[in-house]
Amino acid sequence: MNPGTNRTVVRTCPLCEATCGLELQISDGKVVKVRGDAKDVFSGGYICPKGTAIAAIHEDPDRLRRPLIKRNGHHVEVEWDEAFAEIEQRLLPILEEHGRNSVGAYLGNPNVHNMAGAFYVRPVLKALGTRNIFSASSVDQMPKHVSSGLLFGSPGAIPVPDLDRTDFLLMLGANPLESNGSLCTAPDFPGRLKAIRQRGGRIIVIDPRRTRTARLADEHFFVRPGTDAMLLVAMIHVLFEENLVNLGAVADHVNGLEEVRVAVQPFSPERVAERCGVASATLRRLARELAEAERGVVYGRIGIHTVGFGTLASWATDVLNILAGKLDRPGGAMFPLAAGTRAGKTAGGRGFKTGRWRSRVRDLPEVMGEFPVATLADEMEEPGEGQVRAFITIGGNPALSTPDSERLEAALEKLEFMVSVDIYCNETTRHADVILPPPSLLERGHYDTSFANLAVRNVSNYSPPVFAAEGPSESDILARLALVLGRQGAKADPANLDRLLVRGLVEGHVANPASPLHGREVDDVLAQVGDRPGPEALLDVMLRMGPYGDGFDDTEQGLSLQRLEANPHGIDLGALEPQIPNVLSTPSARIELVADSLITELDRLDRVLEEAEPEGLLLIGRRHLRSNNSWMHNIKPLVAGRNRCTLQMHPDDAAKRRVEAGGVVEISSRVGRIQAPVEINADLMPGVVSLPHGWGHGQAGSRLGVAAAHEGVNSNRLTDGLPLDPLSGNAVLNGIPVEVVASPGS
Repeated sequence: MNPGTNRTVVRTCPLCEATCGLELQISDGKVVKVRGDAKDVFSGGYICPKGTAIAAIHEDPDRLRRPLIKRNGHHVEVEWDEAFAEIEQRLLPILEEHGRNSVGAYLGNPNVHNMAGAFYVRPVLKALGTRNIFSASSVDQMPKHVSSGLLFGSPGAIPVPDLDRTDFLLMLGANPLESNGSLCTAPDFPGRLKAIRQRGGRIIVIDPRRTRTARLADEHFFVRPGTDAMLLVAMIHVLFEENLVNLGAVADHVNGLEEVRVAVQPFSPERVAERCGVASATLRRLARELAEAERGVVYGRIGIHTVGFGTLASWATDVLNILAGKLDRPGGAMFPLAAGTRAGKTAGGRGFKTGRWRSRVRDLPEVMGEFPVATLADEMEEPGEGQVRAFITIGGNPALSTPDSERLEAALEKLEFMVSVDIYCNETTRHADVILPPPSLLERGHYDTSFANLAVRNVSNYSPPVFAAEGPSESDILARLALVLGRQGAKADPANLDRLLVRGLVEGHVANPASPLHGREVDDVLAQVGDRPGPEALLDVMLRMGPYGDGFDDTEQGLSLQRLEANPHGIDLGALEPQIPNVLSTPSARIELVADSLITELDRLDRVLEEAEPEGLLLIGRRHLRSNNSWMHNIKPLVAGRNRCTLQMHPDDAAKRRVEAGGVVEISSRVGRIQAPVEINADLMPGVVSLPHGWGHGQAGSRLGVAAAHEGVNSNRLTDGLPLDPLSGNAVLNGIPVEVVASPGS
């Protein structure tokens, strides 16, 4: 590729869940302009500040280009072979002496934003063989996976609000004008919300803070943090009490209706109203309006998941949609049918289970093959068989993003060996003995394997690399790591794993009697895939064998990677359509409304309602449109302007504590103490304070120049690792009891 040529390319933005199309103008090998791709079939030209900063991320001088090895306490650049040799020489002996569980692994959320993470992390974990796997899921969305697994049989069967056709949207714990949407992939979420109102629909937001989204809505109601499950269950109570239950199209596919009716009887709106902070008349009215709406839906997100009843709140959200007849119905809550999913799936399956094994120290159940990250420090600190002595992180920064982070940082410092796959030497990877940097976002092909399963419209987009990579691809890095762990040697060819993965995928289809490839010659099919790089080859097979694919039939005009390459703005596969019963993977092939674990949680909720309401302030987080992960704080355009890492307080709470705007306050919890500048803000519910996550930069050994100049404070030094949502193991990051006092001299 001639670096002196001028060209325009389009690609999907990988920086959040919205998957917007970008148009990049390239001159002399550099991105000179970024704007929204007006022809993108999904985003139609919408772009947010993160997308415009993609060139700054690519060109960031702090982004690592070569591997680092820690020598005498300092990181030095080395060649790739030396880095993998170091891993082989130092990590394998730990595995040999102490066993597979002596090595832990942490997966950050960037892994779901790229193909290498989707296809090559699993081989790394399989080669490692440890049960000590942790991820960002248990500080984010794990309650949604668990409730979906219990209801629908699969943790990935997540219904999304059909935003483009609804006329009644009730949102809890979500602020899509800042987040761009979460577990709901919808480019231009703000425009879609405005369109609801323009066509005569209504939007109601329930949130402890009057967010930008709440200000756009028709109505906003404050709610006490952590009480969303009470509120939602009370609305279910109203549907039964007032004979408003109408299952609609899913009526023949539901078990447990009577059990739910009995279980929610104790939770009348009148009983929960004072605790929630929402009037009983309002709860009754909202339940009626949902039931009466021709096209209505309830959508709840991180604010209702990162609390002590996160799974119950997630379950209640879906049960409300089911009982009001809004599930699997246009304008309601619907299941996407992504291009990469298995074609021809029918109802039924093995269902969903947790607790197949338990953590060593706190006896916490496994969920989706991993333990809660809140117990990671326990597993590193506690001596004995299975103690985590070595650690692998892939695209994550748990030193900032997980509970009781000061304790975790101390545990990271004492590890015998640590490997990180990351583009930065950050607050976590500064502890690593070896850092393996993947290529830039613009040096890799991109396809959203995860977010296509959460999209409000079925679409398919592929983006080829914009620039040639300076080093090995991320898939090659992960493949070599897997081969080292599998004792194939530090110099093993990653192409060997590529071929193994692609062949295995094709062989599975050939062996399946229900597959169009059944009985075909594997090598003939592989010849049609060609010599594409490993991730693209895997993607091509998935697309062609998916519900819109050509099935490797030359006479068909279905989807393939070649067809996506010929349509750089994407292919529109149509509006969401009903998927029940085929989406169900429960053994009964029906929606299972109740489970013993959920009844236990309802009993616990009943007991909590009888307890005295906790006194003091409750801390919640907050989002900003220019920030998704902590590493975005190293990009100048995304941290420009006034300090965003402030504690926001309601005027009444500030006055009681003699706190003045612009002063510095000390915030303390059971586990930590920090200081932050304060903002007085009447948009907060009295008794609630707010601090953003992902800050706390500038530690010795990190290499983040811009972030260090915008240091902020780490909110997770206040987050207690002991309270968890018991069904999912998700950390409690919202509704943290804190004390706030003016700092001396402020």
